[in-house]
Amino acid sequence: MNRTPPHIHDLWQQLYDEMLGIYDEHSIYAIAAQKVAAFTGTKTVTAVAGPQSNYYDVWICTGDGDLTQTRWQGAHDSIAALLKSGQPEWKVKYGLPPNELIHSDLWQLPADGLLATPLPIGSVDGDLRRGILCLIDPDLNGMLTVHNIADLAANITIYLERAYWRQQANKQEIEFGVVFDISIALTSSLSLQHIFDRLIDPIKYALNVTSVSVGRIEPNTGDITFVSTLMGPQFSKLPPVRLKKGAGIAGWVAENREPVIINDAYADRRFYSRVDNRSGFHTNSMICIPLMVEDRVIGVLQAINKRDGIFHENDLRLLQAIGSPLAASIENATLHETMLTEKRRIETIFANMSEGMATVNQHGLITNTNEALHSLLRMDADVLHGKEATAVMQLHKHNLASLIEDVRSQKDDYLQLRTELIQEGGSTVPVLISAAAIETEQNKVPEIIFVISDLLQIQEVERMRDDFFHGIIHELRTPLATILMYARLLREGKAREKEKADRFLGVIERESDRLQKMVRQMLRLVKMEAREFDRSPEPIALNPLLEEIVPPLADRASEKGLLFHKRIQSDLPPVMGNRETFYLIFKNLIENAVKFTLSGTVRVTIRNVNDEIVARIQDEGIGIPEQAMPNLFGRYFRAQTAVERGIAGTGLGLYMVKKSVETYNGMIEVSSKEGEGTTFTITFPITRW
Repeated sequence: MNRTPPHIHDLWQQLYDEMLGIYDEHSIYAIAAQKVAAFTGTKTVTAVAGPQSNYYDVWICTGDGDLTQTRWQGAHDSIAALLKSGQPEWKVKYGLPPNELIHSDLWQLPADGLLATPLPIGSVDGDLRRGILCLIDPDLNGMLTVHNIADLAANITIYLERAYWRQQANKQEIEFGVVFDISIALTSSLSLQHIFDRLIDPIKYALNVTSVSVGRIEPNTGDITFVSTLMGPQFSKLPPVRLKKGAGIAGWVAENREPVIINDAYADRRFYSRVDNRSGFHTNSMICIPLMVEDRVIGVLQAINKRDGIFHENDLRLLQAIGSPLAASIENATLHETMLTEKRRIETIFANMSEGMATVNQHGLITNTNEALHSLLRMDADVLHGKEATAVMQLHKHNLASLIEDVRSQKDDYLQLRTELIQEGGSTVPVLISAAAIETEQNKVPEIIFVISDLLQIQEVERMRDDFFHGIIHELRTPLATILMYARLLREGKAREKEKADRFLGVIERESDRLQKMVRQMLRLVKMEAREFDRSPEPIALNPLLEEIVPPLADRASEKGLLFHKRIQSDLPPVMGNRETFYLIFKNLIENAVKFTLSGTVRVTIRNVNDEIVARIQDEGIGIPEQAMPNLFGRYFRAQTAVERGIAGTGLGLYMVKKSVETYNGMIEVSSKEGEGTTFTITFPITRW
């Protein structure tokens, strides 16, 4: 029985039957090699380039149908040369350079030559990877020749294109799903760290990259700081990556508001290679896009180092689709973080204000209070919160409801009311109430804030200030009157005898010294307030200073009939400070001990204890009342016992002593019992020459 010889269309039919439902590129190349080899009885090779043509996936099929799949590593210049023309050609082995014959996997197969055609053939989408179909040592008079193999290649190209577009459709479906999932994930959190944690892996998966980075623009400087947690292990022990405004590819993208695709980073003059040099990371390629909110650039997003191949426009579109919700999420999270920070700041200020504070809502209920108000009202927070403000914040001779109504009607005014606040138990305290409306953008007043200042302490300070000035006036008037009187007596010739004139002049000299002392004390106070005493500290030798201070005061104590004991270590180490300041400290404390001791003993003990100067000034004087101890070091303060006994003073001495001691890291302690005496103990750290 005669058999009809095969026709080329039979091969096309076989390819159609086999590839009709095939959408996998590799399967198409394998089927093509198998069917062509079986149809022609000739060893057939198909190959397709891998990413960046670093390798070729190859299928080799013998005429008997034995199919082998392998991978040829390297650039394979021999295949590239066959693809270069873009057309089918017959290529003989004879005459090829020996080096190409030895190193080419393809040219190891034929004895004489091969018939090759590119796959796909003709004008197709540039994203299709380039492949080849080769017949090894074919019969040039057979079914496939240089003249008709192009038709076969065109036939196979149809299936390759169909597989490519199906693959692209599947890829886009996956990408849309990834973008949707990322958008949902980003909008579900207001934590920046949570956003970044949920961002990195989906982007790496969608774009098939090794690294993703986010840089945030600092509003004040325009510098870009990259999120450390996204940078990878190479950066874990390095300082945060920070680029100056306009520096690097990221800086260029931020300034120009344009995305870039870079497939050779080191060939781009904008690339900032110092980051790679510092970390050991190597950047090959990247896509960088600006992150924008409305018309502001808030940062940049980078996808770095494509794993297979190079970045294309489709990768850029995908990254931009992710960048839009990311920018919105970063902005929302930043605003949320700023709002929380501001809320905590306001709460901290509110809670730690020395004035009493309260907020009252539109229904007149107290919504928040601070500790100062609790102390002022003598009520706890749980008693105040949620209660009618007019019921718990009662005023003497005034109505809080009227103040609230005034604030609501005069929203732009800051109202104040000086009154008395009724405390728990019925007692009153003088206060200054300041009130202001908290307005919304719709000009509504949901809350009013009250600031309640305790005037009791202010009144006490005012009283002490008045007492101080009255005391100063009295202290100045007495010696001035004495000086004036004795000067007139001298001028009128009332002291003709030398002894009497000397006595008058002595009184004038003594009262002048008294005036001069008060003036010096006032000048010291001015210097202290100007912080002049703590300028240019230097080592101070205490023994010479004490030799200057103690003997005159000891003589004064003896003149009053007091016993004066001193135990001062002869080799005291130096302290750091100002000589005038230490003179003030010791002179005031020892002089007070003598002044406030009417009878008994004054003891001064100064020694080095554990690298500290410890000075103890002890007297058996009138003592300090217990109720005066909290205000002892206050400015202008004078204990009532001293005032009642007519002991002169300005109320500034101990205030200046305490400030001076603290200026040079010292400590001062006092213990006293009224009628029995007082002990002051001061300590200073020593210094080394």
